[in-house]
Amino acid sequence: MDPSLRARFDAGMRASLVPDPYGQGSAPMGSDEDRREATVAGVVIRYYVSRSVLTVTVVRVVFL
Repeated sequence: MDPSLRARFDAGMRASLVPDPYGQGSAPMGSDEDRREATVAGVVIRYYVSRSVLTVTVVRVVFL
């Protein structure tokens, strides 16, 4: 990921998914509400939300 895209992606994560990982246009993957997909700064990500420790773990990043 080039530096300018990485900067936009990091800013988008801080502004949207970090404060509200269940909102911001994200969608559950299947029946598990904690397994989600979203687009941040044009980058499609799949991630898990861990409610007990307040973390978001990105498991797949796809960018073109």
